[in-house]
Amino acid sequence: MFFQHVYDKTLAQASYIIGCQAKGEAIVIDPKRDVDTYLEIAAQNNLKITKVTETHIHADFLSGSRELVALTGAELLLSDEGGVDWQYEFAHTGLKHGDVITLGNLTLEVLHTPGHTPESISFLLTDHPATAEPIMLFTGDFVFVGDVGRPDLLEKAAGMAGTQEKGAKQLFESIKRFMSLADHVQVWPGHGAGSACGKALGAVPSTTVGYEKIRNWALQYGDNEEAFTKDLLDGQPEAPKYFAMMKKLNKVDRPLLTAVPQLKKLTKEEFLKVYQEGVLVIDTRNKVEFAKGYLPDSLNIQGNNSFSNWMGWVLSYDVPFVLIADESAMEDITRKLMRIGLDNIYGFIDSVTDLGVELQTANVIDMEQFEAAIQEDNVQLVDVRNEKEFTAGHIEGATHAFVGTLVSNLDKLDKSKDIVIHCQAGDRSTIAYSILKKYGFESVRNYAGGMKEWTMNGKSLVK
Repeated sequence: MFFQHVYDKTLAQASYIIGCQAKGEAIVIDPKRDVDTYLEIAAQNNLKITKVTETHIHADFLSGSRELVALTGAELLLSDEGGVDWQYEFAHTGLKHGDVITLGNLTLEVLHTPGHTPESISFLLTDHPATAEPIMLFTGDFVFVGDVGRPDLLEKAAGMAGTQEKGAKQLFESIKRFMSLADHVQVWPGHGAGSACGKALGAVPSTTVGYEKIRNWALQYGDNEEAFTKDLLDGQPEAPKYFAMMKKLNKVDRPLLTAVPQLKKLTKEEFLKVYQEGVLVIDTRNKVEFAKGYLPDSLNIQGNNSFSNWMGWVLSYDVPFVLIADESAMEDITRKLMRIGLDNIYGFIDSVTDLGVELQTANVIDMEQFEAAIQEDNVQLVDVRNEKEFTAGHIEGATHAFVGTLVSNLDKLDKSKDIVIHCQAGDRSTIAYSILKKYGFESVRNYAGGMKEWTMNGKSLVK
């Protein structure tokens, strides 16, 4: 048997390519959209991708299943569970609980494991030349290392009222099915630490059924469904705004993108034309470089591992944008954008210094200046971390305005006051700073050291 775990650390998303080497066939589970990765793996190992499948309709990334099928001619196998509202709206071979996918000498039994979503399925793999016992379970967003999939995303991200309690009940029943499996079965989930699909995901890539029976908090409730539901729904992270769009695009028949786009490098004249017309500019440079000199009205979203997440929070899918990025980083940035379907890119430039536009500098302050600032009468202190972080401890007098939803909560801020912002370590507050400046807040100061520096120096917090 051939097996490879493919992990996108930018979205904490796992996919899998599994092959029967005797027959030269492979299946891909939950592929990301830049599918050349799987084609290369298959070619290097003399395998032909003959089947493609998914564990559920994803909300956190744009699936590459249909792109992969278009390039390989593979059979597309998708869940037909969950009822009429949870059916994929394009051609595929439907899967139901108990169905078996055969791949040469391998079989994958389909288990309906609803809860995270109504149509969610898992795949129980048996390597028949070696054993008649199942050896691996691919759980998608059902069971993670140390956690389980959240059932509230449909309500919080997609606006489907009343679904989280029903999902929690379904998940409780699915866990019973999971608990009946042999302890030795390896568990390979769809996400790792950093994903918003749960609240306590572990950092290691896999686990076993036996380990999760002992260690996973969600598997310790016995028959107490009420306590399980309460604890499951409590403390889940904010659902990124783009999740609703992913849920839609992964269900409907959409245009395909079968190769990584080569974005156009704009000339000075081309850029200035669209910039003066008001096209949104995303500056992907490091926050320190941005602070030294940036284009008025541009937003600083650094091109690091969190780039996709914050782009999905801040941007609307119908708004075109231009990137500022080093040309050597463009392929990486383009892949990050295509994985969440942000394709409305006009082009990029790699420098802001020779455009003939007067650059602005960010007002970044240190801890001493911050301490003095928050004592001033005309200052509003704004904490742009997430709600869970703010509730756990914040600086007295701070207004909470999470950076991901800042644009829709600008009424919390007083333009007549001097705004002083901070986050945990400066990345999110830099995004917030650029948003506030774009929306007309004239006096903004950014405490870049954030709560990390504040607490390391023994400063007080309130809850």
